[in-house]
Amino acid sequence: MSRNTDANRKLHKKKIDNKKRKIQEAELKRKNRLKEMRENRKEKSDEKQENED
Repeated sequence: MSRNTDANRKLHKKKIDNKKRKIQEAELKRKNRLKEMRENRKEKSDEKQENED
């Protein structure tokens, strides 16, 4: 066992927390992008319906 296990644990926790944060940010970006795409598709379909009328 190494002498600085507490320091190692803190360092490891920090790395894991950073990874988790990056994953959460990526998911948020993905969700926002999908939401935008859905809204754009809805707007286009609304425009098509107006043009057909």
